Amino acid sequence: MNASKLRRPLIGMLVAGLFPVALNVSAQEAPAAQEKGPAAADAMLHALEVKYPTPYRAMDAAEVKAVLDRVFTYLDRTTPAEIINKTTGAPVTDLSSADPEAVLKPGDFRLTSYEWGVTYSGMLAAGAATGDKRYTDYVMKRHQLLSDLTKAYYPAVKADPKNSHAPIKSFLNPHALDDAGALCHSFMKAKLAGSAVDYSQMIGICGDFVTKKEYRLKDGTLARGGPDGNGGAKMRPLPNTLWLDDLFMGVPTMAYMGKTTGERKYYDDAVKQVVQFSKRMFNPRLGIFMHGYVEGMRDHPEMHWARANGWALMAMVEVLEVLPKDHKGYNAVLEQLRAHIKGLASYQTKEGFWHQLIDRNDSYQETSATAIYTYAIARAVNRGYVDAQMYGPMANLAWNAVATKVTGNGQIEGICVGTGMAFDPAFYYFRPTSVKAAHGYGPTLLAGAEIIEMNKKFKFGLNDSGLMFQGVRQ
Repeated sequence: MNASKLRRPLIGMLVAGLFPVALNVSAQEAPAAQEKGPAAADAMLHALEVKYPTPYRAMDAAEVKAVLDRVFTYLDRTTPAEIINKTTGAPVTDLSSADPEAVLKPGDFRLTSYEWGVTYSGMLAAGAATGDKRYTDYVMKRHQLLSDLTKAYYPAVKADPKNSHAPIKSFLNPHALDDAGALCHSFMKAKLAGSAVDYSQMIGICGDFVTKKEYRLKDGTLARGGPDGNGGAKMRPLPNTLWLDDLFMGVPTMAYMGKTTGERKYYDDAVKQVVQFSKRMFNPRLGIFMHGYVEGMRDHPEMHWARANGWALMAMVEVLEVLPKDHKGYNAVLEQLRAHIKGLASYQTKEGFWHQLIDRNDSYQETSATAIYTYAIARAVNRGYVDAQMYGPMANLAWNAVATKVTGNGQIEGICVGTGMAFDPAFYYFRPTSVKAAHGYGPTLLAGAEIIEMNKKFKFGLNDSGLMFQGVRQ
């Protein structure tokens, strides 16, 4: 090798040794501009105003509350907490004994439906997030009425379930998780929050049904379509059918029974349900759940109905809210929640919604499911289950989408009506929507409340035109 070739690397090493900082900086800094003078005509095009179909920003607490207040005003006006004589319409004020003529005063919605169990939970959350006592009072007034009616009518219903009368008989004599679970969940949430209502008798009724009386498969999984009492099986819609909806209708009640009683068997049962439903019904490739599963069938109707996925998602965040972190099943529930949220993320539309059938873009965009996802994802961000950087902007966009569906008088548009399960897409595609579908009101209250909490905790704003996480608020 000649001398000149040896000298080149030696000189390079010497220069690098003498000027290490200078060389390091020059390697990282952008090169100097090659042109001087006026900016090119396209230099600021990236900053042009965009006409987004859904507001593209994080709402502040006052804006969110304004939406919730419209919903509250409508519901407070149209869901009277009153008992009347069914013949005369006169108020019934003495609830110390059972009156066979007494009924709940009609309103737009029923006070003892599973949808209203969710609404009570939503009102509690909205009251906590906003500090507005009207939301909490709404729940206390109606819970107190239900407690009074239970004391007056339950002895007769228990003695003669078939022939007795009661204004809230579906709750006092439940036949399905829909009759008991979501209401029971709201009772225990209120009790843990310090409500003075006497819930003992009501929780005894609904908690006992959910944990001991609802039909189950041989491995203990909650199911529908059990024995019909005449030697056959109920068709719901087929024997031994799992409905994804039932993860919410029963499992949070189990977990909260664990919290209120201190008995770990309820936590064990709640975790078992999440794990066993997920094993049968979660599609890990798609990251979402099927709506229905029939035990014993080779193939199953993989209809990925949005609201049912919402019930499953909400069930998991509610279980994690009270499940002890040292429980052996805690991580299994947490990882299933994370997998579901990650899966759902890929299906959010450009307007911020999710479709009625999640993975079928030609099905309509549905409000109640979007509200449930907003709540559950924002709750997961707030509790640290998932990254705020990834999922906070998504939750804000979803909330903004839901808010566009709240009318000036507080009704909510785009809510799919009550829905059974089916084995074909047409059933789900053509389910009607209605502002009188109760399923969207509680989720909207929950969503708004959780978004308020999330945006108080974390800052989100525009960075290079994109809505981004900007840190934890001090």
